[in-house]
Order: sequence, then C-alpha cells, then structure tokens
Amino acid sequence: MQNQTSPLVLSINLTDPVGAVGIQADLASFAAMGCHGLSVVTAIAIGDTARIEDTQLIDADWVADQARVLLEDMPVAAFKVGHLGSVEVVSAIAEIVSDYPDVPLVLDPFASAMPHAGHDSEDMLLAMRELLVPQSTLLLLSAHELTRFGETWREASARDLLTQDAIHLVDLGCRYVLVTGTPTAAGEVANSLFNESGRLRHDSWPRLGAAYNGAGSTLSAAIAAMLANGLDVPEAALEAQEFLNAALANARRMGMGKLIPDRLFWARDADDAS
Repeated sequence: MQNQTSPLVLSINLTDPVGAVGIQADLASFAAMGCHGLSVVTAIAIGDTARIEDTQLIDADWVADQARVLLEDMPVAAFKVGHLGSVEVVSAIAEIVSDYPDVPLVLDPFASAMPHAGHDSEDMLLAMRELLVPQSTLLLLSAHELTRFGETWREASARDLLTQDAIHLVDLGCRYVLVTGTPTAAGEVANSLFNESGRLRHDSWPRLGAAYNGAGSTLSAAIAAMLANGLDVPEAALEAQEFLNAALANARRMGMGKLIPDRLFWARDADDAS
C-alpha cells in the first residue's frame, strides 16, 4: 500500500453552494498548494455569487463528532477554521484543537461576509476571542473585522488604532495577526502582518478594480496549506498573497454577482484563460 505523502489540511467551515468561500473554496486552495483537504461541516449556506443570504447551523455535537473521527484516523498537518456559527460550536472546536497544540491553526471567521446576527454575533466574537484566538497560529481579519474585534474590549475611536488592536489580539495568545485592507497608496491594496514585536510585514499589490467573492477565504486557506508544507508564517503569508493575487487576476464571472477567484488558474491551458 502506498503511503500518504501529501500534507492533510482540515477545513472546519460552512458549505457554500457557489464554492466562493467555505469548505469548497478551501479544498480548491489546498489542492493548488499540493495538499489534500479534509472537511468538517459547521453550517449549510444559502447564497449566490453576490452574497450569503442565510445559513442552517449544524448541531455542535455533530460538528465535534465529524472532527474527532477524522483526527483519530489521520495525521493533520494544519487546521483552517472558518465560519463556526454558534458559541456552542466555537467551544466544541476550541476543545478539540487544544488536543493538537503543535498543529498550526489559521483562524478566518470572515464575519463581514455573513448575515448580521445581532447580539448573537457579538457573543460569537467574544467566544472566539476567549477560546480560539489564544490557540491560533495566525488570525486573518479585514481592517473592518479587526475594528469589530477591538470594540469588544474598548470603546470605538476615530483614531487609527489598527496596530494597537492587532497587538492586543497577539497579547491574547495568537502568534500572528494578518490584517487585510490596511491603509496604503491610492491604486493599491495592502495587508499587514503583526506579531509580538509589532508590524512584521506590509505587502502592497495593485488594485485590480473589481468586486470579488472569496478573496479572504483563498488567502487564509493558502496560508494554512503553506504552513502544512513546512513554511514559517511570514514566508507562508507572502506566498499566499502572491497566490491570491494571481487567482484574482484570473477570476471568473460565474453569475450576476461578484467575480470568483480561480484557484486552479495554473492548471489551465492558455487557450482556456478567456
């Protein structure tokens, strides 16, 4: 029997019928990075290329059982944790990943893409800050999402507190925070990587001028796969950003909404690029 050689990466996330975000998107990014993707379903989404309209949550016990059975059978090289949906699922996943402290964990809640859940949404942020952020190797947030996380521990402010917010999350135990959409020159997009020493990287890219569904999910999944392949976090973050930029440059319009990143752009013939 041939031994398994591709790193195994476990996506704990919702299912997206479009494949723009969630498990389907994660599996495509893992495959592009030479990894085999495993999945634990936390919710079933209703959505199209424009937005996610609603979700049906999976019971926390079912989520936990999916993960336990997989992890007892196979050696996982990295975790990618996305949308969890409820405080109960956050607690269940936090307990499970605590048994694997040496496995890198990329946390990408992509809260801004989900339908607003009122008070429950704030409870989710607090639960993730308390239970999952301290176990994360890297936390991926947009600048807007970072503000929401920050507002759970201080009052909102008009001052630029991006660095302060990121360092606070590192102080909670997260090793790195990657903030997307940070301030930069006109015509560019930029991402900043923070650790305990402050801003470690600030990478900028030309703004492509279109609306995309799944950019953040592609980035976090690629980072998880790079970590599974043995790269350190700063190098994984840079390589994943380069991969994302290429996937966006080759994005396709599949419906009437936003463009979808093409994670498998490298596998297509030049004649298929149009």
